[in-house]
Amino acid sequence: MRIIPAIDIIDGKCVRLTKGDYSTQKIYNENPLEVAKEFEANGIRYLHLVDLDGAKSKHIVNHNILKEISTKTSLIIDFGGGIKTDEDIRIAFENGASQITGGSIAVQHPETFLQWLSTYGADKIILGADSHNRKIATHGWQQQSELDVVDFIADYEQKGVKYVICTDISKDGMLQGISDDLYTEILQKTNVNLIASGGVSSVDDLIEARRIGCEGAIIGKAIYEGRIKLNELHIFT
Repeated sequence: MRIIPAIDIIDGKCVRLTKGDYSTQKIYNENPLEVAKEFEANGIRYLHLVDLDGAKSKHIVNHNILKEISTKTSLIIDFGGGIKTDEDIRIAFENGASQITGGSIAVQHPETFLQWLSTYGADKIILGADSHNRKIATHGWQQQSELDVVDFIADYEQKGVKYVICTDISKDGMLQGISDDLYTEILQKTNVNLIASGGVSSVDDLIEARRIGCEGAIIGKAIYEGRIKLNELHIFT
């Protein structure tokens, strides 16, 4: 299972939110590159980079930080937040993203998302399936739809999606464990490469995600709050 630490960006700084609430932001480092280099120094190969300013603004904002990390580390970066147009996705890839995650765009403008899937290929485009009480949420989790998360993922799998990041918003930043029942259901009903996100609080949660069959797991607050030490992650590499 791939281990994918997260760096969330607001105003150029490395922050974390709780349940996607921007008013809960906590700054962990003024320099995201410093954080990325520490990950790399500890044998981490992958990075989940989220442009929270972009998610709120509905267009890519922090592409300069993406470029800095991609050019000054060897991390393989998936990038999301505010990617709404062909121009946004072009900027993301030109600035070093290996993959991009589309969430809101896949809900509101599926024809655009499917065009990206066709143009760039299923290995480059990740479906962001963020949910609260099983309903898909959009716009940096500020809005909720009536789409069931499992049905949403299954439908997009039929249209060619291979990679899915699924975040249970109620778990995000809470350090209370992953949504193992939801992930188990998704993996029983689809064959996607599922990346768990939200709630990881310990190495045991990562072991559980691997047992369920997740292809990857994103870790955020557990690292920043010292619940998981980077040198503990070697067992997964």
